[in-house]
Amino acid sequence: MAFESKVVDRQYQNQEKASAVEPFSATLARHGLELKRGVTTTLQINVGLRCNQSCRHCHVEAGPDRNELMSRETFEEVAAYARRGSFEVIDITGGSPELHPRITEMISRLAPIANRTLFRCNLTVLAEENREELIAVCQAHRVGIIASFPSLDAAQAEAQRGREVFGKSLATLKRLNESGYGRPGSELELNLVSNPAGAFLPVPQAQAEKRFQKDLNERWGIRFHRLYTFSNVPLGRFRRWLVESGNYGKYMQRLASGFNPCTVGGLMCRSLVSVNWNGSLFDCDFNLAAGIYMGGRKLHVSQMAGAPKPGQAIATSDHCYACTAGSGFT
Repeated sequence: MAFESKVVDRQYQNQEKASAVEPFSATLARHGLELKRGVTTTLQINVGLRCNQSCRHCHVEAGPDRNELMSRETFEEVAAYARRGSFEVIDITGGSPELHPRITEMISRLAPIANRTLFRCNLTVLAEENREELIAVCQAHRVGIIASFPSLDAAQAEAQRGREVFGKSLATLKRLNESGYGRPGSELELNLVSNPAGAFLPVPQAQAEKRFQKDLNERWGIRFHRLYTFSNVPLGRFRRWLVESGNYGKYMQRLASGFNPCTVGGLMCRSLVSVNWNGSLFDCDFNLAAGIYMGGRKLHVSQMAGAPKPGQAIATSDHCYACTAGSGFT
């Protein structure tokens, strides 16, 4: 495994040299832009990397063999920080946060702290038995659900996320609709996220949303509120696939050439702080995956008096091109 990792790293270094991409920081400077914090309104909490899937596009490399899970002690520190920071939004993610053994307790503790709570799920875990309590807790606390649903084509979805994923995802969406999620006029928010299956940029969001809403409703009677289309971030498992398939350089050039300066003002890192399973702080979930700490140094939630202050510089790297290409990742 160590030898394989070194080979991939060498391949990555060779392709990085061949890609000739201008450093992201230089692109910002050339456009007269700086990436600094505005008001930090969202606390994103990564409760661990355990997942029942090993998706090809996963930037944190979550999977069934990952054992990183937030401990009870760390959760208490994170909950205390959520109160100190007076965050408007709490965003719970993973891995697959459904698989954390104390996830219902976490939601029940965190949801009353903020005006809005979001829960990111992959849908397939909720298709399994004994998940009614989790859905009920989300209902009770009006938790918004953001679900991965990459394609309306079963073959494409399963090529990215694994066998039988498509059918299980449809079954869960129907179950969520039955619980009131995603229905027109419902306060129970159900949004979908679609990532491309390969090394290319997503289709325009508004166009994709209309198609998803029409097809899901007409073919399966499924309703949802919004669809978000995002570029795959060249980190983790997706970076490895890019390198091994010889697509890394071309993909980075595609992202860089698609840089849209208009996206910078609305980037999520300007209003979000991310905390991982051991309590360390990052500017976003992608910097978390890359191991780039907020402020350039390892900082624990217990050391923070409150939310990061406006005006603080945000750590960047070339993976940031994925968030600024086309319509951006806001």
